Amino acid sequence: MDFRLPELGEGVYEAELTRWLVKVGDRVAPSHGLLEVLTDKATMEVPSPFAGVIFSLGAEPGQVLKVGQVVLGYEPADAVADHPTAPQTDNGKKPVSDATAPQGAAVKAAPAVRQLAKERGVDLAAIAGSGPEGRVLLSDLPVPPPAAAEPPGEFGKPGTRVKLQGLRRKIAEHMVQSSLTIPHFTYVDECDVTDLVRTRVGLRDVYAAKGVKLTYLAFFVKAVALALKDVPVVNATLDDKADEIVMLDAYHIGVAVATPAGLIVPVIRDVDKKSLLDIARELQKMSEDARAGKSRLDDLRGGTFTITSIGGIGGLFASPIIHQPQVGILGIGKVVQRPVFDGRGQIVPADMVYLSFSFDHRVLDGAVAAVFGNAVIRRLQKPLELAIDV
Repeated sequence: MDFRLPELGEGVYEAELTRWLVKVGDRVAPSHGLLEVLTDKATMEVPSPFAGVIFSLGAEPGQVLKVGQVVLGYEPADAVADHPTAPQTDNGKKPVSDATAPQGAAVKAAPAVRQLAKERGVDLAAIAGSGPEGRVLLSDLPVPPPAAAEPPGEFGKPGTRVKLQGLRRKIAEHMVQSSLTIPHFTYVDECDVTDLVRTRVGLRDVYAAKGVKLTYLAFFVKAVALALKDVPVVNATLDDKADEIVMLDAYHIGVAVATPAGLIVPVIRDVDKKSLLDIARELQKMSEDARAGKSRLDDLRGGTFTITSIGGIGGLFASPIIHQPQVGILGIGKVVQRPVFDGRGQIVPADMVYLSFSFDHRVLDGAVAAVFGNAVIRRLQKPLELAIDV
């Protein structure tokens, strides 16, 4: 029987196959993952609605699939049971198999135990359960060894070619479209964040006690949302068909996250209504999800302004590309301590950071860019107000 790519979400009509989770000859049960696809920078797993044996795969990784397209062939479980010794054909489309139940089906274990076993790559059938009637408990699962230090990023190998596919291709398409459509201009200013650095140090242990890592980025996200209220035209989109600039009344801030596969932009919604603690907590979770490939399609949609930070790696400033259909983006450089003149003309040490804004010149001009930049800086220089929501 044929299995067709199901609907993946509202307005989603195609997706790129990133990898198969099954191979020819595999037995699958309902909810077993069949394939992994990429749509609008979100990776999602397509589960099986059937029980049976896979006898053909109809696409290769990197191929774009349409919703409703046949992606694999399978033999239903009842048909397999009727022919437990069916021989394999020359073309390999019907595997040798027996009529046993899917692996682990007879093992007694709670859903949480099964999920953890799957994550750790543990075969439940090989575990001697210590619970009632041999039920496998969480404590029965072997503890994995400590993870090795994360290897350095993969930056290519001289003399080789790498196919442009998956997330890298999505990024390429989006960046080309943005640069061809939007006349970018970049505005750069510097900000004294000495008080912000001190405030973060003072709050760091308090947040850590709540299980939250407080980063500089949380302050920037909050400051930008409040500045967008001061300058609404920056929190906007351009409706080309209607020749209208649409000022938005929601403040959903996208934050670029570097993942092994490339850059994605999860969105924190209604930032203006959230505390600094809430923002820090969401930043932590969405970054972890993004790097683990767990971001959902909805996590990446609906942003009204974007922040990207290179400061954690290095670099003073950049000229970021706008994330369509937005009209602005902020790039944050690294915080550097250097000598500056204070209000009395004395040289003092200060923590300084460059802010790089890119804007859509169709929608706003340099003067507005400066006003918005000043609004962001004004908020960043009052970090206690950001922390206590004054």
